[in-house]
Amino acid sequence: MIDTRPDPDLLLDKIKEEEVRSARGKLKIFFGASAGVGKTYAMLSAARQQTDQGTDVVIGVVETHGRKETEALLAGLERLPLRDVFYRDKVLKEFDIDGALARKPALILMDELAHSNVQGSRHPKRWQDVDELLSSGIDVYSTINVQHLETLNDVVGGITGIRVWETVPDHVFDAADEVVLVDLPPDELLQRLKEGKVYLPHQAERAIQNFFRKGNLIALRELALRRTADRVDSEMIQYRRDKSVTRAWQTRESLLACIGPGEGGDRIVRSAARVAAKLDVPWHVIYVETPELRHLSEKQRLHILKNLKMAQETGAETASLSGSDAVETIIDYARDHNLAKVIVGRDHVRAWRPWYRSFADRVGKHAPDLDVIQVAREESRSDRRRDEQTDDSLLDRLKAPWQSFAMSAVLCAMATVIAMPLHSVFDLANIAMLFLMAVVLAAVRYGLGPAVAAAFLNVAAFDFFFVPPRFSFAVSDVQYLMTFAVMLAVGLVTAKLTAGLKLQARVASRREQRIRALYEMSRNLSGALMPEQIAEISQRFAASGFDARAAIVLADEKDRLLEPIPVPGGVPAVDMGISQWSFDHGTEAGCGTDTLSGSPLLYIPLKAPMRTRGVLVLDIRHPQRLMAPEQRRLLDTFARLIAIAIERVHYVDVAQTTTVQMESERLRNSLLSAISHDLRTPLAALVGLADSMSMTQPPPTGQQTEIAISMREEALRMNSLVNNLLDMARLQSGAVKLNRQWQPLEEVVGSAIKATGTAIALHRVSVNLPDDLPLLEFDAVLIERVLSNLLENAAKYTPPGSQIVIGAMNVARDHVDIWVEDNGPGLPAGKEEEIFNKFARGQKESATPGVGLGLAICRAIVEAHGGSIRAENRRDGGARFVFSLSCGNPPVVDTTGADLASEEIQR
Repeated sequence: MIDTRPDPDLLLDKIKEEEVRSARGKLKIFFGASAGVGKTYAMLSAARQQTDQGTDVVIGVVETHGRKETEALLAGLERLPLRDVFYRDKVLKEFDIDGALARKPALILMDELAHSNVQGSRHPKRWQDVDELLSSGIDVYSTINVQHLETLNDVVGGITGIRVWETVPDHVFDAADEVVLVDLPPDELLQRLKEGKVYLPHQAERAIQNFFRKGNLIALRELALRRTADRVDSEMIQYRRDKSVTRAWQTRESLLACIGPGEGGDRIVRSAARVAAKLDVPWHVIYVETPELRHLSEKQRLHILKNLKMAQETGAETASLSGSDAVETIIDYARDHNLAKVIVGRDHVRAWRPWYRSFADRVGKHAPDLDVIQVAREESRSDRRRDEQTDDSLLDRLKAPWQSFAMSAVLCAMATVIAMPLHSVFDLANIAMLFLMAVVLAAVRYGLGPAVAAAFLNVAAFDFFFVPPRFSFAVSDVQYLMTFAVMLAVGLVTAKLTAGLKLQARVASRREQRIRALYEMSRNLSGALMPEQIAEISQRFAASGFDARAAIVLADEKDRLLEPIPVPGGVPAVDMGISQWSFDHGTEAGCGTDTLSGSPLLYIPLKAPMRTRGVLVLDIRHPQRLMAPEQRRLLDTFARLIAIAIERVHYVDVAQTTTVQMESERLRNSLLSAISHDLRTPLAALVGLADSMSMTQPPPTGQQTEIAISMREEALRMNSLVNNLLDMARLQSGAVKLNRQWQPLEEVVGSAIKATGTAIALHRVSVNLPDDLPLLEFDAVLIERVLSNLLENAAKYTPPGSQIVIGAMNVARDHVDIWVEDNGPGLPAGKEEEIFNKFARGQKESATPGVGLGLAICRAIVEAHGGSIRAENRRDGGARFVFSLSCGNPPVVDTTGADLASEEIQR
């Protein structure tokens, strides 16, 4: 009889969960495969329906991207004002979460859930803003594309070749109260692109050639449909649990394979794997340990664990369960996980046992809603011997040490002695209860076999000492035979049930021990501040949980493994070659694995959320114990907790180092600014004195004039260095405000050449700018400074007469590359990135004057414009500096006529 009553603990948890959810707002996500399928349109349409029903709806953030149909739906909806955020000399508009909380509407629209907020906002991600709104009881509508889900981000990147860095954790998506799939066939989406309903025409053309290829759209659509189906499947399973639905609903193909201690378990696993692969469905493999199976031999137990491990390696979810009845346990598991197809091995029916019901028949009888598939098993000699000797299993279950049987006999004797003086006080029925208690005590303390023996001994003692005629096995009344039969049956059933409960209590105790050990370990790891502390905690847990010694091998920034962290008591002899292989491949190696299984140690990569942090090495005394699914899950959790703790300690160090660097940088900038201001006054005085010397009467001699000119030039050079220091300090403090304007690049190039006329006078400068360069939005003064610094840098490090070329090119129609190159000696190998650091020089022993700030200022200015700069060596010799500026959407201007600035540059 299968118990269909709901679990009271689950009901209590459900009530508590509903209380928490009732206080939060509801999140509704409009989910799509890509941009342009109509998520925002669908969200606004649903919002207007809510408005028509009297709901207080406001717009927090909605991105229409210029789509007229979408913008038309905004009419009549209240918009919350956005707040201004200053970032890199720009004023950006961001969502005002404080304003939304103060307004507290019933429903707020928050488009683009994966959006990253500008630095300085309360939360770095928009989904965190949404979570705060939900916690305040405000309902939220939002949108998201499949490529922004954390677990699918790399999959989409592999399909499209484009990696999206703005992601949302899957738990946010899974916790949404409702997900609406907004679907559009690829051909219709491509047509919308061509019609300019998704992007502007020139952007749409590039999109169709790259991300929006038809094959990409088909794959993204399948991912979105599958992810939605997985969510719906989880909702369906939760509904079945909430409503205590016992029958399996065949809404999705899924398999459950059942293995036992007999031969043929590996064949069941392989058959289930083939069927699951053919149907492309999830599948589970379980083994049920009943009280009858707890005395299996070590060989049989290892055989079961081997089959479970094979199933796990081939993609199944495995479990080792305990229960008093294998059929009931399997049915409960199948219904709980909504697994509609059960695969079992076919029993070999004997002609001399026509009454025997196979395992498949028993499952089918108790669960007619499940499909039972039987897999043929080869009949081994041991199978035939076990079938012919049907009572062997019973004898195995009754086995126990002779001391246990002796103690059960002592319990029977004690029950008899206690009952003797009570014979004249109580009826015989009450006396029988004392003997049944002895059976229960024997089952609890010594197991099934001694309890069965106690049942027979108690019936005999009851007959001999208490049933008239006393002190004789003779019976005066035939009705006592029924009493003996019932007493024996009750004793045997009680013994069996008690032994089963004892097994279940032992299993529950082991699970509780594992949970407690993980809790204690996670608590200790949360307080660890150094890798050495993590290694000591890991060593203690490995010894208590796995009877093993542990070693932690960490990796440096270049993914090279260091020596194992020393701990008291020593660490195992780690093979660094195997450790490096396990780290590089992210796969276990060593004992019990398929890679280098001859090693006595087990190597497990420590995979943290951001990267693999190192390798956990275990020296396990009994490796076969790790084949059990529960132990494997415990070990995986153990390694995962260690990896997370190591990553946390790493980022604590990074945060501390960054804080020190920021403070040092602030102090250095303050010092530079103060010194620079103090130096400008005497430098200006020196320049004035040098000019005054040339105007004295009588006129200075030739030597005096030469000294005055030299003094003036050196003072101006020193003033230029001081200006660099001041500019660097201002750029890093954010005090420089960009004056962006749309203007042609030719004008600023001409200004830079004119400003550096003295420095480049001995070099041949040529300009190669194409005629179709678009207008660019930049700060002319700062970009002129970038070009001037690059020209001066080229002049400094190339001999007189060298050629310097200024060029530009419109790359991919979304940004322009501008470069300055020369044919000099080039850059030192490996220094292409280092030379952009402050106070870095291309050649440490160079006699070229300067303090190494020119290129650092160039990078700061270009990055303030949202661009990038790089250095490289030319194939034909010489250095090349390239910086990129975004094209944006320039205004339409009349470009007829000759470009006077370009002609002036060429002259």
